[in-house]
Formats: sequence, C-alpha cells, structure tokens
Amino acid sequence: MAEHESLEFGKADFVLLDTVSTPEFMANLKLRFEKGRVYTYIGEVVVSVNPYRSMNIYGRDTIEQYKDRELYERPPHLFAIADAAYKAMKRRNKDNCIVISGESGAGKTEASKYIMQYIAAITNPGQRAEVERVKNMLLKSNCVLEAFGNAKTNRNDNSSRFGKYMDINFDFKGDPIGGHISNYLLEKSRVIVQQSGERSFHSFYQLVLGGPEQLLRSLHIQKDPAAYNYIKVGRQVKSSINDAADFKAVADAMKVIGFAPEEIQTVYKILATILHLGNMKFASDGDVTLIENGKLVSVLGELLSTKQENVEKALLYRTVSTGRDVIDKQHTEQEASYGRDALAKAIYERLFCWIVGRINDIIEVKNYDAKVHGKNTVIGVLDIYGFEIFQNNSFEQFCINYCNEKLQQLFIQLVLRQEQEEYQREGIPWKHIDYFNNQIIVDLVEQQHKGIFAILDEACMNVGKVTDEMFLQALNSKLAKHAHYSSRKLCPTDKSLEFDRDFRIRHYAGNVVYSVVSFIDKNKDTLFQDFKRLLYNSSNPVLKAMWPEGKLSITEVTKRPLTAATLFKNSMISLVENLSSKEPYYVRCIKPNDMKSPLLFEDERCRHQVEYLGLLENVRVRRAGFAYRQTYERFLQRYKMISQFTWPNHDLPTDREAVMRLVQGCGFEQDVAYGKTKVFIRTPRTLFTLEEQRAQMVQRIVIFLQKVWRGTIARLQYRRMRAALTIIRFYRRYKVKSYIREVARRFHNVLGMKDKGKHVKWPTPPKVLRKFEEALQGIYNRWRASHLIRTLPPEDLPQVRAKVAALETLKGHRADLGLQRAWEGNYLKRDKPEAVSSFTLVSSELQRKDKFMSVLFSCHVRKINRFNKAEDRAILITDRHLYKMDPLKQYKPMKSIPLYNVTGVSVSPGKDQLVAFHTKDSRDLIACLQGMVPPSESRVGELVGVLASHFKSEKRKLQVSTVSPIQCSMHGKKCTIVVETKINQSQPDFTKSRSGYILSVPGN
Repeated sequence: MAEHESLEFGKADFVLLDTVSTPEFMANLKLRFEKGRVYTYIGEVVVSVNPYRSMNIYGRDTIEQYKDRELYERPPHLFAIADAAYKAMKRRNKDNCIVISGESGAGKTEASKYIMQYIAAITNPGQRAEVERVKNMLLKSNCVLEAFGNAKTNRNDNSSRFGKYMDINFDFKGDPIGGHISNYLLEKSRVIVQQSGERSFHSFYQLVLGGPEQLLRSLHIQKDPAAYNYIKVGRQVKSSINDAADFKAVADAMKVIGFAPEEIQTVYKILATILHLGNMKFASDGDVTLIENGKLVSVLGELLSTKQENVEKALLYRTVSTGRDVIDKQHTEQEASYGRDALAKAIYERLFCWIVGRINDIIEVKNYDAKVHGKNTVIGVLDIYGFEIFQNNSFEQFCINYCNEKLQQLFIQLVLRQEQEEYQREGIPWKHIDYFNNQIIVDLVEQQHKGIFAILDEACMNVGKVTDEMFLQALNSKLAKHAHYSSRKLCPTDKSLEFDRDFRIRHYAGNVVYSVVSFIDKNKDTLFQDFKRLLYNSSNPVLKAMWPEGKLSITEVTKRPLTAATLFKNSMISLVENLSSKEPYYVRCIKPNDMKSPLLFEDERCRHQVEYLGLLENVRVRRAGFAYRQTYERFLQRYKMISQFTWPNHDLPTDREAVMRLVQGCGFEQDVAYGKTKVFIRTPRTLFTLEEQRAQMVQRIVIFLQKVWRGTIARLQYRRMRAALTIIRFYRRYKVKSYIREVARRFHNVLGMKDKGKHVKWPTPPKVLRKFEEALQGIYNRWRASHLIRTLPPEDLPQVRAKVAALETLKGHRADLGLQRAWEGNYLKRDKPEAVSSFTLVSSELQRKDKFMSVLFSCHVRKINRFNKAEDRAILITDRHLYKMDPLKQYKPMKSIPLYNVTGVSVSPGKDQLVAFHTKDSRDLIACLQGMVPPSESRVGELVGVLASHFKSEKRKLQVSTVSPIQCSMHGKKCTIVVETKINQSQPDFTKSRSGYILSVPGN
C-alpha cells in the first residue's frame, strides 16, 4: 500500500475498493483527479489521468524519492513503474517492457518521455562518457521523432500519428548502451489533407516559420503556411506550439544524434518538395494533360537533384510494359492528381522511416560480445495509439482499433498468466476467472481466408475495377453470421448505418462504425514505379538510398507488394510476440475532458475510456483471489509494530511464523492465506484495519523515538561541551605553563643584572593571564625595589618612602612632583640663610615644649587669615603639629594645628603651589608655597609625600585630592579656591571672590 496517502485523496490502488463497480471506480478516479493525484495503481498497473497543467512532481528530488524503492513504498507515480521495471531487469536479468496506451490527448507521449527521463537519471553513476552519449541520443531522438511523426489534432496539440516501440539495451551493470526504435502505421494521409481545426505534421510548420531566410531562399519556400495547399488548412489553428523555437531544437537534436549536414539538408529539401507538390495543378487540353504552373517542375528538379524533364514525365505519364513493348501511357487529370498526392505521401513516409532507421544505425549496440561484456538486457517502451472512435472512421481507425484489440488480448492474457504463475509459485489454489476473451474479435480481423484483412486483400487482388462497395458486399456475404459484425444490409432497420458504405464491429471497448470509402486505395497504397525510378536516379545519394526498389528495370517482373493491411497485421503479430517474451508493465492513460482543462472531469467521457481500456476487468482479475499480497519480510517490516511478538524484532524461527502470529493476534486468520514467500490478504477492509492500527502505533513510536533522539542529542551535546571544556582547560594550562616558562627563561639571571632586569621585555600573556601578569609585574617591581632599597643608606630611607607615597597619591594627577631632586624637608633653613638662627631658636623651643621628634617640612607660604586677607607666613610641620609662623617677627609661632586634627590635603593639578589642609573642625588652612630657591622649584609633591608617609607610619589614612577648583571650609563656611594665571603677576596672591577665593599665579 502506498505510503503518505491518506484516504482524503481516495484509494491509491483500485484493487482496494470496497466493491468493484463502475460507479465506485469512477468516484475514486474523480476524487484523486480533483485532489491533484493523477496516478493510481491497479496492482502493478499505473492509471494516469492527463492533468493538462505543469506539475512539480518530475524533478530531481522526486526521482531520488523513487530510486531503489519498492512499488508500494511511495505514492503512485510513473517513476515507480519505471524503477520497478529497471530493478526487475537488473535483479532477474530478464527483458522487460512498459506498455503505454490510451486515446489521443491522454498523455501517452509525455508519459514515455518521463519514463525515459527517469531511466536516464538513475543510470550511469560512474558518469562514463560513452553511456552519457547514448543516454543523450536516446532522449534527443524523442524530439526528432515528435517533429516528423506528431501533429496538432482537435484532441491534442502534440498527437503522435504513429506507433512507437523503443528498446533500450543495458549492459550487465545496468547502464544503457544503445537502443532500437520500431514505428507502426504513420498516418501519411495527413500530409495531403487534414480535418478542420487540425494541422499537418509539425515538421512542415517548423521549416516554414522557423527556417533561416537563406535556407528558405535555397528551397524556394515562403515564410507563410497559407501559401501551400497541403498545410494551409492549419495556418490559422490556435495552439501553444512555438514552431520557430522547435525548428532550432530539432536541428540541434539531429546534430547531437549524428546526422550529417548533407543529410539534414536533404531532409529540408524533401519537406520543401512535398510543399511544392501540393501547389502543383493539372489541366486538360483535349486529351492532353498539362501542368499549369510549369515553374514548379524546375524547382522540384532542383530539390530532387534530377532532370526537369524526368520530373515532368513522371508526373504526366506512366510507363507500362506489355511483354517486350514499353509504352508511355498519359495520365488523365484525375490520375495525375492522384499520382501527385501518392508521391507526396510516399516521400514523407519514406523520409520518416529513413529517419527512424538512421537513428537506429547510430544508437544500436555495436561490438557487444556477451561472453566478454555479460548479458545484454532490454527495457522496451511502447507508446502506441489508443482506441479511436471518430465521427468518420476509416481504414486508419480500423487498423488502430485492431492494434488495441491485440494489445488488450495480450494484456488480459499476461495479467492472468502472471496471477496464475504467482499462485502456483506460492502454493495457493487457483480459482478460474471469467473474463471477456476478445480473441473472437482479433480473429474477425486477422484470420486467414476468413478475416476482414484477408477479404480486403482478396478484393485488392481481383482483376478489373474493384470498388469499396464490392468489398463491403464481400464482407456481408462472408461475415453475415458473425456475432460481432453487422451492416445496413444485415440489419435493414438500423438507420445509423448507411447502405453500401458502413459496417459495424463490436469491439471490446464498444461499437464502432467504419466507412469503407477509400479502404481499397489505402490498402493497395499504390505508388507508380515511375516515381520510384525517378527518385532512385537522383544524384543526391541520401535520397537515392531511400528508394532502392527504383533500380529495377521497366520490364523486370516483380512480386506483388504486400498490402498495407498485411504489413500492419504482420508488424502487430511481431510486436505482440516481442512483448510476450518480456515481463510487462502497464501505463493506462485517460483523457479527463476534450477542453484541455485542468479542472474539468467529464464522467461520461472518462467512463467510456475506463471501459475500452478494460480497467474494471483488470481490477476484477487482480481481485479475483486476493486483493493484496506481499513478501513476509516486507509485510513484517511494515506491520511488525502492531504485535508485541514482532516488535521490535521477533525471535520466531521464520518470518512466515512471525506473520502468522501477528495476523492471529489481530484476528484476521480467516481472511488470510500463507504462500511460500508471501502473505495473501483477501479483502481490502483487513488491509485498511492493519493500516489504521499501524498509524496509531507509528505515532507512539515516533514520540518515543523523538524522546530517545532528543536525549541522545542532549548527551552528545553534553559530551561535546565537556570535551571542549577539557580541551580548553588543558590548552589554558599549556598556555600558562608556556608563559611562566618564558618569564622564567627571560628573568633567569636577573639577580646578576645591573638594573635587576628593568630592561627585560615581558612576554605577551594569554588573555586569561592578563590580571596575573599585572600581579606578577607588581611582585617583580616590589622585589626589585626591595633590592634597590637595600643598597640605600639608612638616612635616605625616609626620603624614599615619602617619594613613593607622593608617587602613589599624585601620579597621573600632577606633572611635576619634584622626584628628580633631593628632598630636604626643612626649607626655612635654606631659603633665608640670614634668618637661620632665629628659626633654629624657635624650633628648638617648640621641640622642648611639644616634644616632637622630627621636622617633616617647612616653607614660606602666602595664606588667608581669619579676616579673609592674604598674608605671608611660614609653616612648620613636625611629626605632631602644623605650626603657622610669622617670618617678620623672628618666626614667632602664631597658631598650631595638631596633626591628628588634619583629615586630608587638596592640591590643584596645575604647576601652582596651592595646598589646602582640611581639618576636623572645618577650619581649613589654605596656603600657597612661595619663596623657593630656585623660584621654579615645586614642593607640593614633597609636602604631600612626607605627610602621606608619616600618616602611613602611624597607620592613619590621609585623604589626598587633586582637583580644580578646590572645595574648602573656612570658619565653618564652604568656599571655593580657583587658580588663575596672570601674565603681569610677579608673586602668587589671593583675592576674594563671590564664591570664595582666587589664587593668581605668574604666567611666565
């Protein structure tokens, strides 16, 4: 049963219908057509309904879905049949054939092309050049044969007007290595006449409308179909055909296949000859017949590469041999016209057969030795006309319908034979099946001495004037008692038949009335020997080779040529024998409507086709015993999840026993038979029940598999993540070790270096070690500093600590910290040598009084007093107090601030010497250092450094801020000190402002 097709699309196989009846069959066919499902199975037969639109179901993706799949594993499709035939050929090493049948417009030609396309796509995986060449030529041959053998009819824009059977030869590996094409009954009468709304063969219109100007001039052809009598009927017919584009495609295809340039040119000349012949008119002047448009004779002589007078003679005279005498008998006007039309039909038919033969010469298997290369197997594709019932049915329809009778007979026989053989192989009892055996109709047509063909041939061989009416009389006399034959003479009350014109055959597909008009002429298919000699004597070797019988002399006695009916009968018998020797696959094509509409499904139209294709009978044959059969292995593979004994795998001795256990568990043992390798199910309902149970279980299995798969995916992701983290960890460890080794290598002898490794460049650390590098460099710097400090005298250590403290607090905030000079600390002794004695005396007194241990810093300053005035003072900072002194009064101490009362220091980021001492009682001291020697010396860094170092030694925090402007508190009030530069200023000085104070400093 086909997968992925729910019952909303109908039954994918007609065998599974609940009841086998025409209404149910038609309802299922219509439902599938309306749902866009144009293919349905009858067992291994594909029923194809022409969709009359492009469908996206033939691309490479679809081909891959059907490749190497069993017939019922995918929804019904042409590709499934093509793949089944190809696999059967490879597996069993047996020849196969695919028979495509249906009426004109049902899609037979397209079906054959898609089958060829599929076979070409799945073969030659090794891309061997020779195989690709053969595949390309096989595909291109379709294009050429369609141009010369297809025409637009009222039913179909691309109707095949001939039967085609193509054998594709495969080597032992299954690659195509060649082929052979057989053609049957080309409708050559279409060359000279077409029904209203139809056209002649495509090739004529392609030449006239698509040929290059230079080519048309050489052929004396106008670019207008209306200018030629044979094809002007079709000049205004609307169709979707692009003749100009098709001309180029056919020309390219002929080149690819291997037609020589002179051969292609001859083809165009023959087409032009036929067109010019159609314009040739005859007139009578007394007893003499003349050609009215004589210029055409010279044109024909040029195109046929023969003399003008020979052309004219062949058209107007017939050479007759009477014993030893040879006479030229002049045609009447009617005979000349008949000869002209016969010549046109014969030339075209001979051209078509030559094209087929030429293609066969090129694509046939060459130099193949079965002993060396293995057995050569074949897949045949038969694309042949379907059953035809027209308003006026003539000799061609009679032959076509006889062909369909033969194929229907073969179809039923082979299907029955296949069923019977399968039952016997499997050991299932065979039950006789009643069916309509159309052998009686086949015998009515082809039986020797008694059949219609034999009676027709006998009439054609009679001496004297034989008419179609005489032929009908012979039929009436010899077939009067036949149950499937009738005529107006035999049924006088049947007014649907005309006297002396019509006869009726009861075909398997229905009753068909044939008109005997032209039966005799079409069967004789007479072409005067003069035309054959004319064409054989052409100087064109290609044209000459087409007419080998023209070499016979006028007096040479030849056998009577076989009639058209006999030739066709023999070809059909040969075709049926050929097909009987192969394993057949069938495609039955149905035309849904006559409007070529993709939406319309005409019930009566389709029902008639279903009847004459024998589809319902096919279903009955298939359903006669068991509706469904499948190998045990594949049956288990599909339904094993239904039973606990078979899921996920059974432990029974054989698959047969496992299937029996499964079926018993479902309660279907009464509806099932067990063969040697297959299980047979009698009714479709059992199969549908199995499918429903399977669908329920599949849903649960899918959920379970999703759970397991998701868990598997999660575990895989976890393992990948863990592996990735492990790799990352080891990689980081490797990078860290490498970095540390490199650091150790570079700093190996650092202790012996003069600068203790200051010049050594640090290696670039990995990203993960950047913070570690900073810490490591800090450790190294402290180590290096400790070594440097050890070399310093003890008395220099306080100064070094102060500088380090200044650097830590002010680095990056002030430019000049005074680090390059020696820090003396007590600058009052140095700046004014004359006042040293006074200052020394005062400082000694203060030391005695306040018991301080050391002087940290002293300097002259410009400060703001409590009256908001600027005055010169000196400051002395000891390890216990900050003293303000008056230098004008021998450095008399004015006021002191205990250092424990100082909370912080603020300095500006500029070069000025502004310092603000912040106190706990909000009585900040604002001063600007001055009186430096030299004047450009900066002491702010030293002041901050010694204070910070002292506070640090006492384990106290000194808050140092580098800001502009500086925020202070004077006598409990907030104020701001702004620094401004003035060019003419000689000494720094404070002035009052609205928000506080302005310190003006020299600008040079």
